[in-house]
Amino acid sequence: MSEIIIVTDAGYFEAYEVIEEIMESPRLEMIKKFANVDARTKFSEKVTDQPGRFGRDQGGGNVVKSYGEPHNLEQEIEKNVIKTIVEEINKIISKYKPKKWYLAAEKTINKRIVEQLDENVRDSLAKNVKADLTKKGKKELLSYFK
Repeated sequence: MSEIIIVTDAGYFEAYEVIEEIMESPRLEMIKKFANVDARTKFSEKVTDQPGRFGRDQGGGNVVKSYGEPHNLEQEIEKNVIKTIVEEINKIISKYKPKKWYLAAEKTINKRIVEQLDENVRDSLAKNVKADLTKKGKKELLSYFK
């Protein structure tokens, strides 16, 4: 396999093989695609205990309501999403061994993805675009890398 293009944001992941045939324009063929449900679900849908929703009776008719403790659930979810993306990229590049591969990842997660890639995978990265291209068409995607 000669070239692979991977586009991702926190919620969607798409990997394409670049097919180049004589006398034809290059085209993209899907290798892998998935949606990360954790990244697409609203935080309020994941946490059922809203601040002050449940009270505790302290005796004597006094009820103490919890307003929730700060926690790192959102950061933990993002960390796991990035880990999943990195694992998929490592698997795909190791399996197909392309001559070149390209990455387009949302600016907010791009650096963390690249830093966590296996060294040999990171070293073979030909071009890194810090943008969310998951909603772009196949022809438009090619224009970013060709």
